[in-house]
Amino acid sequence: MTVTTVLAQATVTDLDRAERWYTALFGRGPDSRPMDGLLEWHLTDSAGVQVWREPGRSGRSTVVLAVSDLDAVAAAASAAGTAHDGPEPGGGGRLLRLADPDGNRVVVTGG
Repeated sequence: MTVTTVLAQATVTDLDRAERWYTALFGRGPDSRPMDGLLEWHLTDSAGVQVWREPGRSGRSTVVLAVSDLDAVAAAASAAGTAHDGPEPGGGGRLLRLADPDGNRVVVTGG
């Protein structure tokens, strides 16, 4: 088996509210709406994030993203009104813990 693409997924109750939150996180709207209830952000040629409306499972997802400038992500999150405790040591480097409006964990790692 050869894996060519990986998409992390967060399940949410309110797709419109989630779209606003993830748009602020990524600095742009979704790249694709492949079907009703599903948004996709294509972050690289082989990785991305799906946000899926599934109220019964919402808030139980974890998405981990690696970035080159963690401090810039923290500053952008603060500017967008996303609460967080700032970058902290973890995983052999630094990380930033965020939560979307449904409580899905978004962990951003990087320098």
